[in-house]
Amino acid sequence: MSLTIPSNLAKPAALRPKLSPRQRPTIVCSANPSKQEKSGGGGVVDLKALSAAVALSSILLSAPMPAAADISGLTPCKESKQFAKREKQSIKKLESSLKLYAADSAPALAIKASVEKTKRRFDNYAKQGLLCGADGLPHLIVNGDQRHWGEFITPGFLFLYIAGWIGWVGRSYLIAIRDEKKPTMKEIIIDVPLASRLLFRGFSWPVAAYRELINGDLIAKDV
Repeated sequence: MSLTIPSNLAKPAALRPKLSPRQRPTIVCSANPSKQEKSGGGGVVDLKALSAAVALSSILLSAPMPAAADISGLTPCKESKQFAKREKQSIKKLESSLKLYAADSAPALAIKASVEKTKRRFDNYAKQGLLCGADGLPHLIVNGDQRHWGEFITPGFLFLYIAGWIGWVGRSYLIAIRDEKKPTMKEIIIDVPLASRLLFRGFSWPVAAYRELINGDLIAKDV
């Protein structure tokens, strides 16, 4: 009986040939080795697909769900606790001052009317579907959302109409008094009858402005 030592074990580790990446052994996990041999490495593909599926499912499960609120950080005023708290505080403050006066006195009646107005105001805010923040105050949404157009567009048009009406009446008054002997005095001391007539006539200022624009009278020709 003889003991034979392989020649490759006798060589130093530094002199051993290094295996190329292609020659290195690959560990393959497969439930059916026979199918792996026939498919030529199908177990590796199945393992990669399983890893990708696990990673995708973990991403989907960890992703945050979309916010249920209409606008981030805002809730409907009718559901806001801070909004209800503000209403109670406002009414309580008025009712506490009501105790200082007799029941049928003028200040008491005025305070009672203020209480009713406060209740109606908060009730209207809740019915209109306004959104409240953490402070309990209604917030106007001006991002172009059609559901909130009534909160900005309607008041905006109303503001522009009133501002244009005031400006048109003032312009008409200056045009009417410019041929007077002392127009500067009528600017200082307003001619009330003339201003009153122009005031009621100014309600149709959009039509009058369009008519003067067509006729070329809206803009001074010497400008």
